[in-house]
This record gives sequence, structure tokens and C-alpha cells, in this order.
Amino acid sequence: MISYVTRVQINLIRKRRQPPIVIMRFLALGLLLLATPGLIAEDGAPVESPVTASDRDYWSFRPVVRPDLPEVAARAWCRTPVDRFVLAELERRGLHPAPEADRSTLLRRVTFDLTGLPPTPDEIEAFHNDDRPFAYEHAVDRLLATRAYGERRAQFWLDLARFAETDGFEHDLVRPNAWRYRDWVITAFNDDMPYDQFVRLQLAGDEIAPESLSAQVATGFLMCGPDMPDINLQEERRHTVLNGVTATIGSVLLGLQLECAACHDHKYDPISQYDFYRLRAFFDPVDLLHEHPLPSPTAAAAKAEFVKHQRSEWQRLESALKKSRAASPVDSDLIADLEAQLQAVKTAKPPPVPMGRVARNRAGASVASHLWIRGDFRTPGPTVEPAFLRVVDIGLAAEDSGSARRPHRRSDLAEWLTRGDHPIVPRVIVNRMWQQHFGRGLCATSSDFGFMGELPSHPELLDWLAAELPRQGWSLKRLHRTLVTSSVYRTAGFRPIEADKPGEETWSALVSSDPDNILLGRMPRRRLEGEAIRDAMLAASASLCDHAGGPGVRPPLPKEVVTTLLKNQWPVTENEVEHQRRSIYLFVRRNLKYPMFDVFDRPDSNRSCPQRDETTTAPQALNLLNSEFSRRCANKLADRLHSQEPGDRLRRIELLYLCTLGRLPDQNETEQAVAFLVQSSESEEAWADLCLAVFNLNEFIYID
Repeated sequence: MISYVTRVQINLIRKRRQPPIVIMRFLALGLLLLATPGLIAEDGAPVESPVTASDRDYWSFRPVVRPDLPEVAARAWCRTPVDRFVLAELERRGLHPAPEADRSTLLRRVTFDLTGLPPTPDEIEAFHNDDRPFAYEHAVDRLLATRAYGERRAQFWLDLARFAETDGFEHDLVRPNAWRYRDWVITAFNDDMPYDQFVRLQLAGDEIAPESLSAQVATGFLMCGPDMPDINLQEERRHTVLNGVTATIGSVLLGLQLECAACHDHKYDPISQYDFYRLRAFFDPVDLLHEHPLPSPTAAAAKAEFVKHQRSEWQRLESALKKSRAASPVDSDLIADLEAQLQAVKTAKPPPVPMGRVARNRAGASVASHLWIRGDFRTPGPTVEPAFLRVVDIGLAAEDSGSARRPHRRSDLAEWLTRGDHPIVPRVIVNRMWQQHFGRGLCATSSDFGFMGELPSHPELLDWLAAELPRQGWSLKRLHRTLVTSSVYRTAGFRPIEADKPGEETWSALVSSDPDNILLGRMPRRRLEGEAIRDAMLAASASLCDHAGGPGVRPPLPKEVVTTLLKNQWPVTENEVEHQRRSIYLFVRRNLKYPMFDVFDRPDSNRSCPQRDETTTAPQALNLLNSEFSRRCANKLADRLHSQEPGDRLRRIELLYLCTLGRLPDQNETEQAVAFLVQSSESEEAWADLCLAVFNLNEFIYID
């Protein structure tokens, strides 16, 4: 009753069907009802309210209908269907999009967006010299084919999945095989695994392909969240983990905040407590709390060879012992030696089998699932069967959506979520893709498509993208290409410097009419994440190690951080070359963020993060200016300049700007750099200081 009335109020406000005084009366009624207990049956269990047609009429629950492309006046401006939707909204308000960004800005933008790395001087030169009509599109295709693409895309997904290599809580124990899931995600993106398959394997890879190591590792998604192995009651531990998995499925795949429904009916969305525990029931049979051996043809062959050799040696030694004990005279030394060899063979262990923190169904009888009264693991309520969310009505009744009698519950859920006609899942992922390139989703609350989330700024565009994804075989690379080759993506992100420069009038109109850039008439300026800033500094200084995969690397930490740690909490990786690997391969400790990432808003890995904060604080500047890492990169960059351009000061300055900012310096910047170097006698330290100064420019850490 409470949630229904509240949803009615929100619908009225959003649809603006009532004057403010009526709206306020409804809100007052809602506040009164919020203080009233929900309906409870005689056995103490909550009574489930029905899902209404009005509930299902909310925008995110409606079927995805592929809209026609809108008509626009400036049709020649449009390169992809995306442009038609954005331009139509601008023209409706008498606005025009900003001019196209210059080539240097565009290449730097798309290179960082698709790879998380800056363009190299050679790539910049090749792009500027490529006068083919589709030079930019060729550059996009090249970037999509690099390994760096998957490393870039994976970080966004790991933020959502709550990935870390430790448990969290007080002891923060290490998960020695958690890295396997991180590597799987990177490989999946690089291989352009269709998104429907990407989802299915992460939910039920062990059921879908039980003999596949890759499919089993994919289920590490379910194991990513925090855990407290030393908790007194293991029932409470399992209950907490299962609730976390259910809430993460809701936010990551469905864009719905389900967490509160573990204790009571959702206050705003048409999701009951029964809905929550029916969804959780898909995961009740899973052994969530242990690592498991992974299927591996190589390991299996090695084990078979070991067993064969062990059996042969066992038989040989027993035969030799039998002969030695019948022999005359008896050689006691030989017998002792043979007995020792036999004992060694008996106790020998096969080569280790790869282990993983993956999902496996528990053996034995079917598991009964319950609604837990007020979310308390000590108070079981009515039994529930696995079932899909009632509000997402795509032709399956709740009682037909799953059954505890079926052996593969999670496979059923995975198939339902990846149906081509699912109204939410495609909308959520294409909205996340848009956010990654434009800084803000078409629906700004990218993990909340419910009644308290934002309405889409371009609902028809969102639906067109959601309809297009299955049509393109669920290929994320194809959709990324559609977005970054659009004219919308290519617009300038800053005002023309000269007042009389073409585009100034257009820019002024956009800023005054749409200050928050909701209409996407210009490209938003975005700051790089801490990982991308670190990788860019390593790449610019030619220090970036290209090793990929494997357990997380632990580079040295500042002394002031080390003194706060427990013993062996951060054992530094012995191979110093590994310290310069891409940031995605750095060890992720749940209770200790790498300092550079911490100051640049690395999210808390205990919760799913749909979009990182973007703060501006003094520690950020202090870290870039004073940290040992920054100074080391500046020194390495200065060495690179001297090595590549040993006798030409101006060429060195040009190379500095190309390596860091992706462009040549203008005359004023060159003159300032020369003046500083001359004043400092052009010493090695002066060159390093100049490199450090460029690392600290806003232009270095922002994408225009």
C-alpha cells in the first residue's frame, strides 16, 4: 500500500498532470503512510501487493520499440543514426551543434576513450598525414582492435562488479585467484564476446559449459563482493553474501536498486520483498564460500600422466622389494633404499590443479528458499520459488519463470535476462556505454531506472540503441564504433578562443540555453580517472610495461602509507619491471586503495559503482606535483626527450607536448619553455622540472 501510493505520487509529478497544491497533498499523504507499518499476515509474513498496469507503464518497464529516425533540417551534418536524434532536439529549440573538434583533440579524445592511453607521436603523425575520407574511422577500427581496448573497458565493469583481490572487513584476507575473473573480463571485451553471452556466462557459466575453464572463471562475477569468513555464524555470512549478489544483479544488469527490498517492500518501485527473495532463490543452491578446482585440459593431462607414472613406479618398486627379500644373502641397505623410494612414490602429490573463486552448485537435495522476515537470517518466512520480477512482464507468469525442482536455476535467469525482447537489460547496458563516452548517461542515474531515477534526456535515442544492440548480435564493439564515429561525439568541447571565430555565436547560444549540456550540443569536458592518469604518465615517459594478466602487482607504497599497514599487508612485487604495468593489473586491496587512485576518486569496492565521483581537491595537485612516482616519470620523460632528440631543443619541446598533450605547442608555449630552460642553464634537472610541470597541467588530466 505504501509503495503503491508513493509510486502514484511520483507518476503524477513526473507526468505533470496535477497542479502543485494537489501534488503537495499527495506527498503529505505519502509521508503519513510511510510512518504506518505495511500489511502483515497472521504468520508474521508480509502480504504482497499486486503489480498494476500503471506500474508496468513506467518508461523503463515498457517494451523496447525501435523508433523511426526523426527528420532534421541539417541532415548533411548527421553521420550516424545517433546524430538524427540529438540534432532533432537541438533544432526543436532553435539551436545548432558546436563545430567539430580539431584533429589533435579528436584523436586524443577517442584514443583515451577506447584504450585509456594517450596517442603516441607516431600515431598522431600518421593520423595527420592520412588524408583519406575515412581516416578517423580507420583510427577507430585500429583502436578497437588493440589489447588496450579490453583493458580500458574492463575497469568500468569491475567497478560495477565490486571487484577486489581481498575479502574486506577486519582481516581483509587475500583471494589468491581473484585475478582470473579480471583477466576473463579483459579477454571477453577484446574478443567482442556478445553481451548476452557475456551476461549468461557470468551468471551460470558452470551450468552452461561445465567443462570450460573460461566459463567457470566467468562466474567470479558472483563472488566479487566483500565477505567475512571469520564471522561467528556461517548462516549469517551466507545470507549477507546472497543478499549482496541479488542486489548487484539488480543494479548492474537491471538498473534497479533492490537492496532495501531484502527487509521490506520497495518504497517507490513495484518490487516486493517476495520479488527480492524469489530472485535470490536462483542463487540459493550455490556454494558461495569456497574456491573450487577449475577444469583445465593441460592440468588434467598432467594429472593423468602423473597417476600413470606413479602406478608404474609403485609396481616396479614393489616387485624389486619382493625380489630383494627372497634373495640370498639379503642386502639390507638395498631394501631400505627401495622402501624409501616406494614411500616417496606413495606420498607424492599430483601437480597442482588451478583453483578459482567461482560458482558451483552444492551437491545433494534441492534447497528450500525462503522470504526472511525483516531481512533477518534467523527468522525464515514462507518458502518461495525462483521467479523473475513481476513488473517485467514479457509473457512469462511468475510461477512459470523458474522452479526449485529444476537443476539449473541460474541458467533460467540468465536466459530470461538476455532475451532479445527484455525491456530493461539492453537499455541499461547501452546507457552505460553512452555514459562512458559522454560522461553522463542518457538516463543520468545509470544504475537506477526506477521511479526515483532520472528520466531519460533522449528516450527515443535510448530505445533506438537498445533495439540496435540485439540487431547487431549484441556486439559492444559495433555499438562503441557507432557512438564514437557520430558527429555528436566529434563536436568541440571548448569555446573558440577568438571572439570572431566561426562557431562563437553557436557556442554562446548553447551555453545560455542549455548550461548543463543535457541536449549534447557540445562535447563535455571530462577528467581522466586515476588509473588513466597513471598509465598516461608511464606511457609518455616510455616506462609502461606491456605484460598482461596474472596476479595483481604491488608496486612500492609511500613510506607514510607503509607505516600504517599490518605486517605483509602489501608485500612489494620483487620484479621492478612489473611495477610499471597498466593500472588495471595493480593489486586491489579492499581496505587499502593505491594512494594515487584514492585521491582521484577510486570507488569503494564494497559496493557497485555505476559512475565515479569527480572531485577537485588539494591532495590531487600535491600527489601529481610531489609524489615519488610523478618525479620518477618526469625524469624518465626527460631521458626520453634527450634520447630521441639529442641535439635540438625545439624538437625536444615539441616531442614533450606530443607525448603528453597529443599536440604541438603554440608559439607562446614554446617561448615560455625556452625561457625557463635558459634561465635554468638547461640542466637535466630543469628538463625534468619542465616535464613535471606539463604533467600538472589541467590539459594533461582532462579530455576535451
